Amino acid sequence: MDWRKIFNVMVMEDINIKSVRYPKATDEKLEKISLKLGRTKKLVVIQMVNYFYGTKKDPVDFNDELLKKELVNGVNRIISFFKKQEKDFLLPMFTSSNGLIIIAKEHTEYFKIIWQHLQKEEKKSDGISNRMAQLEKEIARTHQYYNEKSKLKSSFREILNYYINQRESLGWPVSAAKKEELQSHVRKSLENI
Repeated sequence: MDWRKIFNVMVMEDINIKSVRYPKATDEKLEKISLKLGRTKKLVVIQMVNYFYGTKKDPVDFNDELLKKELVNGVNRIISFFKKQEKDFLLPMFTSSNGLIIIAKEHTEYFKIIWQHLQKEEKKSDGISNRMAQLEKEIARTHQYYNEKSKLKSSFREILNYYINQRESLGWPVSAAKKEELQSHVRKSLENI
């Protein structure tokens, strides 16, 4: 066996030739982090170094300027998106809404005028309806009076005919022409009642 091969294997196997000393409080924190992440302390340390080396962040800088810049850029993109939406959609919608509000106000005024006109017409139609009801009552009363007058005439006609028949049967000495004239006059008078 070649001692160089054995030496290379041993060197290759043990690449962990450096050590870092740190306080016990830091070790406790590193232990908590490694348990939380489910990794060994050694792997966590290696990953932290790679992270800071790759991102070029200063571990002392808690404010993280790159993160701030990214957040500001993200917020600016969101704000510009909202401004674009406002310009493209909201402003035209509000402009159209204002036009619709003006039209609605005009329609409201027209409806008020129409409502006032309808109220006047309703009063007129109520008056006409009341007059028609009174007219119907008067027509009914007139019809009733006409019926009563017809009954009265009929009763008088019967009385007159009875009178005439009775007078004829008594035989008064009056000429027939005079009798006929009397009968005609009485009948005419009765019809004019």
